[in-house]
Amino acid sequence: STFMRYEEMKAEPRGQIKRLADFLDKVLDLCSLRNLSGLEINRTGKSYNSDNKDFFRKGEVGDSKNYLTPEMENKIDMIIQEKLQGSGLKF
Repeated sequence: STFMRYEEMKAEPRGQIKRLADFLDKVLDLCSLRNLSGLEINRTGKSYNSDNKDFFRKGEVGDSKNYLTPEMENKIDMIIQEKLQGSGLKF
């Protein structure tokens, strides 16, 4: 079935978890920077007289410093902390 049901999880947890892992692996492949940047529309399409490459970054950790000022980074950090306060996530 397309859905993962509680009854199936209880009856066969290992098999259902493997199904979930396989599904997430496919999602990761489809959403990878290599896959998305290789799509025809993203390679050749143009929008508002601008090349589509303008919408793609390198996909590297820390690359945001080439696009954001320290003030912009601090503002984003403050917004994230405010919105996720009490969620248990640590930054």
